[in-house]
Amino acid sequence: MLKLPNDGPASGRLLDEALSANGPAAIVLAIAKSLPPLAARLAAGSLHGDPAELVGVNDSGDRQKALDLAAHHYMIEVLRVAGVRQVLSEEAERVVVLNADGLFDVAMDPIDGSGSIGIGAPLGTLFSILPADAEGFLRPGRAVVAAGYASFGHSLDFGYSLGQGVHIATLDPETGLYRLIRENVVLKPVTSTIAYNASNEHYWSDGLRAWARDLRMGADGPRERDFNMRWLAAAVGDLHRILMRGGAFLYPQDRRRGYENGRLRLIYECTPMAFLIEQAGGAASDGTQRILDRQPADPHEFAPLIFGARDEVETILSYLAANQG
Repeated sequence: MLKLPNDGPASGRLLDEALSANGPAAIVLAIAKSLPPLAARLAAGSLHGDPAELVGVNDSGDRQKALDLAAHHYMIEVLRVAGVRQVLSEEAERVVVLNADGLFDVAMDPIDGSGSIGIGAPLGTLFSILPADAEGFLRPGRAVVAAGYASFGHSLDFGYSLGQGVHIATLDPETGLYRLIRENVVLKPVTSTIAYNASNEHYWSDGLRAWARDLRMGADGPRERDFNMRWLAAAVGDLHRILMRGGAFLYPQDRRRGYENGRLRLIYECTPMAFLIEQAGGAASDGTQRILDRQPADPHEFAPLIFGARDEVETILSYLAANQG
């Protein structure tokens, strides 16, 4: 393996030591340990077939790729063995019942950013864990007791929270074990790094367009400082970068057909990201209310999402409130 001058033994305590074998922590650990084969298959690209082959359409109208469904079925079996009661997945229209006596439910997006499968772009997995309850998944995100994500890039990174801060681990390829590289992540409230798809600005509300205009004016405008723009086209990739380096992200609703209520899924995309961001001291909103306070009406409903550095999220919300339309 290529060595750098400052390379030494792998550092950071083991993830296995940080997580107990009980309750939601056991499920978090089971998910983490299941991820290396997914990372390996992504890394293999088209060597053994086409992971981006279109094989169907999911309940939200998005085209499903071969790896979407393969990851879904793989994770279902992982969660079955972990004792999960039922699973809500982006890749299944109905809730999947696994263990009738299970104590926890899991909502997941097996492969986030799957539009970029096969081109080496960042992809990931998102999940949240709720106590088993008669209401199932139609509960506000504040009912979540744990959430996490995987970022499949040049490294396999795994971030999680059990409601007591956010911790990030990286898989050590030499041992096959995760080591914690960041514990108790704290987001700075101010940022100059923003992630959004600028090509959609002309569909946005007046308030968001005003915010973006002032942002681009940099130090010569009302914000009086310059900003960097980052957009990975996979929300989980931006989530990981923001937790590691700070920043803010938005995927708002707009005037296009099918985007009137946003385009990310509330329960298994917005909610786990919001839970993690809030645990790191940031903020997450749909533009009018805190994401974790939003009451879902449908398992697969869409929601707008603004998250990241608290001051920037509050600034965006102030533009929305002052410029309705």
